[in-house]
Amino acid sequence: MARTGFYPGSFDPVTYGHLDIIARSARLVDRLVLGVGTHHGKNSLLGADERLSLLADVCAPIADAMGIDIVAETFDGLAVDAAAGCGADVVIRGLRDATDFDYEVQMGQMNAAMAPQIETVYIVASPATRMIAASLVKQIAGMGGDVTPFVPEGSQRAIERALEKRKSEST
Repeated sequence: MARTGFYPGSFDPVTYGHLDIIARSARLVDRLVLGVGTHHGKNSLLGADERLSLLADVCAPIADAMGIDIVAETFDGLAVDAAAGCGADVVIRGLRDATDFDYEVQMGQMNAAMAPQIETVYIVASPATRMIAASLVKQIAGMGGDVTPFVPEGSQRAIERALEKRKSEST
């Protein structure tokens, strides 16, 4: 029986931390859906289409190497509803630290109450990527710092373009 995983996130921008969880998730499922959250209350640096494109580019080698289908699609409601909508058996969540654990366990229990047929699987971030957070990447980039250790080249270029656009719009 084919197993589908759903890995939700903002992916704003795609980081090496995301890619760590994606690659390791690919060993557990036959199909992996990356749910790109487009919640209107969040002020994203990158547009949804750009995040989808970046994910497609950086995940193609992982999909090829693992022999699975990895697709990215947007959602703007509850992650558990999006998971059910794409036929997922599991929701995949990455954990960096104890703070993530406390929040994610509570969220997983709420999701289980709403959709008991979908399990939540937690994957602990690799030591090399544990400190990476997209919010910190954006903050570092916004202050002129080097984000190359934290994001793939495509994400770095997208961040630079988005920051330049914001800068030109504010002048």
